[in-house]
This record gives sequence, C-alpha cells and structure tokens, in this order.
Amino acid sequence: MLHRYFPHTPDDISQMLSKCGMTDLSELYSDVPEELKLNRDYDLPPQMSEKEVRDFFENLAQKNQPQTCFAGAGFYDHYAPAVIQSIISRSEFLTAYTPYQPEISQGTLQYIFEYQSMMTQLTGLEVSNASMYDGTTAVAEAMMMAVASARKKNRVLVSATLNPIYREVVDTYAHYHGVVIDTIPEADGVTDLEALRDMLTKGDVAGVILPTPNFYGILEDYTGVADMVHAAKALLIMTAPASALGVIKSPGEWGADIAAGEAQSLGMPLNYGGPYLGYMCCTKALIRKLPGRIVGATTDADGQRVFVLTLQAREQHIRRDKATSNICSNQGLMALYASIYLSLMGRNGLREVNELSAAGAHYLASKLVESGAFELKYPDKPFLNEFVVRFKGEVKLADFVELCGSCGCLPGVQLSDDELLICVTETRTREEIDRYIWRATTFSKATPPALNVNPGSNN
Repeated sequence: MLHRYFPHTPDDISQMLSKCGMTDLSELYSDVPEELKLNRDYDLPPQMSEKEVRDFFENLAQKNQPQTCFAGAGFYDHYAPAVIQSIISRSEFLTAYTPYQPEISQGTLQYIFEYQSMMTQLTGLEVSNASMYDGTTAVAEAMMMAVASARKKNRVLVSATLNPIYREVVDTYAHYHGVVIDTIPEADGVTDLEALRDMLTKGDVAGVILPTPNFYGILEDYTGVADMVHAAKALLIMTAPASALGVIKSPGEWGADIAAGEAQSLGMPLNYGGPYLGYMCCTKALIRKLPGRIVGATTDADGQRVFVLTLQAREQHIRRDKATSNICSNQGLMALYASIYLSLMGRNGLREVNELSAAGAHYLASKLVESGAFELKYPDKPFLNEFVVRFKGEVKLADFVELCGSCGCLPGVQLSDDELLICVTETRTREEIDRYIWRATTFSKATPPALNVNPGSNN
C-alpha cells in the first residue's frame, strides 16, 4: 500500500542502512554524547484520525475573536480576489522551487519574470529581484547594497519617520557588518531636509533611507533630495507599501537608486504576521549588487519565447563572502501571489483600491475631529490612508483601545499615551467606519460601565 507522506518502508530503511554499513537508525547518532540524548518517548498526545485533527483545529480557531481592523503601521488589511487561491495551486506554477533547469521550470521562471516586470513598473526603476523575506530585511539589504557600492564609506542616514520595525532590522544588520547608522531628525512629522543637507556635507555617507508615505502616513515632499544625495556621492533608498505605489509618486520619479519595502499590501492576508514578501528594485547600474534571482526572457532553438535565470548570486555558485542572495522557496510562492494579484487588479484596480482607502480614511479623520474625541496631530500634512490622532476623551486612550477590542474592533496602533495611528483600507465599509465614529464619540465621554452599548450592532 502506498502512503503519500510515508515514502520509506522498513525494507527501504534497511537497504539505506546497509549502504551506510549500519544495522539500526540509532547508529546515526553514535557520536552524540549519551547525556544529550532524550532516551525516552516523546510526550505527544494520542494519535487522531483526520477528522479528529480537523475538529481539533476548528475548535481552536473558534477561540479567535475576529476584529474589524483599523490598524496599519506597515501591514494592511486589503481584499484578495478569491481566484488567487485557485491559480496559485496550479501545477504549471508549482514546479521546482529553485529553477536551475529552465527546461522543466518554465512555470516558475515565467511568474518570476512577470513579477519583476510589474514591480519595475510600480517603482519606476529598471531592475527587480525575486525577492526578499519581508519588507524589513529588504530595506536592510538595500542599506548593505549602498555600503557595498560606496566601498570605503560605511555611514548610512535613516529618516526618523521610517517605520520603527524597519529601523530595528537595519540597526541589527548594521551592527554585525560594521555600518554606522545616523538618524535624520524629523520636524513636524516629516524628514528635516535641512538637517539632511548638513549631515551630507561630511562626505562619508554611503546611502540615505527615506519613506513614502512615512510611518505617520504622511506623504513627504522630496523635491530636490535626490540631487542633494547624489551630489554627496551617496545612494538614495526609498521604501513604500507596494500597493500605495499604484497612485503615489514612485521612487524612480523621485530619483531614487533603490526601492525596497513590504509587498504584503498586494492582497496578502495579515495572517498573524506572515508569510510576507519583501520587494527590491534598483537602477541598472546596481544590478550586480542586487541580492536574489533575476529572470530574463529569450528564445529557444525553435524560436519560441522562453525564460531563464539571468543572474543568480547564490552561495552555491560563487564564494560565500561574495554571495548576495539568501532566497528560499517561500519567496517564490509569495512572488507568485503578488504576480496573480497585480495581474487581476491591473492599473485601474490598484488605483481604485487606493482611492477607496483614501476616501474612507479622510472621511473617518474628518468625522473624528468633528466629534471632538480626537484631533489630527499633523493637520496640515497630506496623507493617503493612514493618519495620527490625539485622543481628547475623558477616559484613557489605552482603555478606549482595550474596550474597542472587546467590541470586535481594532481601532489602530497606539503610539503613546494619547496618540493613535489609524488606517482605513478598501475593506472597511461605511457602516464599519460610522460605527467607529460612534464608538469614539460615545466612549470618549463615557465611564467604563457604559461602554457595552452599540445601537444596531452586536459589537
């Protein structure tokens, strides 16, 4: 009888042990000291049938409390067309995860090529890799690219308005590679460009990292910044949520050399933190420094269009200290997901997603201010679909956040004792937004026992 997930029969194992000159599997661990061995059975629950396993996890899942999400901070609750799950599992695409043999990996190579093509259009740059673990590591790898390109310079300037989790990973990479990271201060929620100009005059800067939109949701004006950075013989790195690039000015249009960030906003579910997808694009001049695989299109002996690996700087092919790639199969799967999402949505769909998100966010922001419960922290700064407010209620903001959560609403990301970062995407309905406004108006003036009532809703 064939067992799909148990490929080795006792006879198979016996033959393999014989080839190794052994008679028992325990001999494989003969060099492990006895005091390090478990020497007892694993403490595992009794075996279950397939239905019992399904029931177990279904009961476990029912303990989760679904919440209406108004949180963002770099990760966004966007809608994903249902057909993605069907297409992503088709055998044409699920070929070998590492496409070293193009004759049997055309499906994988094709979607990587299409992914690269669409990401270069979004970022306005010439080359895209495929791809990185997530946005944080993509930005950190971009920092390393700048240092590698500058050779004798090892100082990188990072805006204070960059997402803090990006900054933490950048700092970690820098610590172990001897890179000096300095912070460009912020002024009224945006990068202090005059401070940046002064910091560049020292002449030891390899790269500058700037966000768009920034962590507070603000769309910063970087006019002339690229010229300033390039005059100092440094590289400009810009990061943005991939979805937002469908409507905002692209890194390429700003004059950036490298674009890196998180592509989770291309329809990927939040899913408790992953798997996500880091994108990285650059100018053609930097292609040799770009980590990851690059797929190209060509023709075969019969004149048919085919796809091949053009560059692959993996450790298997070159000296370890010269390798620039740490790519694994997960990134191939997520690149496929992004490719399908972008193909289905197209330019108009991506624009509509952002227009709906922006309309909902601006409506919510204006109503929260009108309610008197909140005020905008940066009222004169443009934003897309995310903004920071100060809470003015009679209860503590932490209590407001906690009580919203108990009513099935995640009201945002708390930044301080009285500041909340709120996000709206196209998945939020007018009813959900109005319910948020009602809560804010009511909760801010109520004492905790009165916070259980919500007209017309169980929440």
